[in-house]
Amino acid sequence: MSTVTVHAAKTNLSKLLARVEAGEEIVIARGKTPIARLTPIRPQPPARRFGAMKGIVSVGPEFFEPMTEAELKEWE
Repeated sequence: MSTVTVHAAKTNLSKLLARVEAGEEIVIARGKTPIARLTPIRPQPPARRFGAMKGIVSVGPEFFEPMTEAELKEWE
């Protein structure tokens, strides 16, 4: 992570944005005091859609039957 002054950021904004697009984080400082951080925006994963697995995954009726004593002991 590199630090640049406000003046340098205004002068070289396009170059700084290219570096940020490449994955670098840049801190903008007023004098020696950091005031902002330029970071790349990561793409958001697609939102989960209810029912997306319909027809692909199925649960049989045996899923809802009570467990046997042996199965319950395996879970302990």
